[in-house]
Amino acid sequence: MAIRDIITVPHPLLKQVSKPVEGGVTDELRALMDDMLETMYDAPGIGLAAIQIGEPIRVIVMDLQERPDDLPEDAPAPKQPRYFVNPEIIWASEELSTYDEGCLSVPEVYDEVKRPARVRLKYLNYQGEEVIEECDGLYATCIQHEMDHLNGVLFIDHLSKLKRDRAVTKVKKLKKVA
Repeated sequence: MAIRDIITVPHPLLKQVSKPVEGGVTDELRALMDDMLETMYDAPGIGLAAIQIGEPIRVIVMDLQERPDDLPEDAPAPKQPRYFVNPEIIWASEELSTYDEGCLSVPEVYDEVKRPARVRLKYLNYQGEEVIEECDGLYATCIQHEMDHLNGVLFIDHLSKLKRDRAVTKVKKLKKVA
């Protein structure tokens, strides 16, 4: 496994629509997903789309596991990685929820985004098996956020032009300082 570089705004790849994975889940694709997961944990983040590491294919990794309060500080947090190949939202609730979102490709910027509160997904898992499931809460928010990446959309695209422009300017300034 390897940690990859995460691209940030205004990189043009982030506006590109990712292509579906052809030929199913292969060992090569699993290696990419393992790299993505290691990159996400290192960042640290809770979700990562392949396009964020420069791979324009429809693949997402995610881990929403929270650190238990009773876990000693020096103990590693348990991990529950999830893998999504060619994910599709096949249903979304009319009810909306608002979440304060951030993004590894838009570092140090957070803002509220409204999205459907529940969605039903269809995707291939790490083993290449088709999964259909319904999700809500943080899971629903995160999968929609990551699927936006697959369609060339960033969470800041859901904000006003002024907030979006400020976010891009902030990230550019952070890059100059680094």
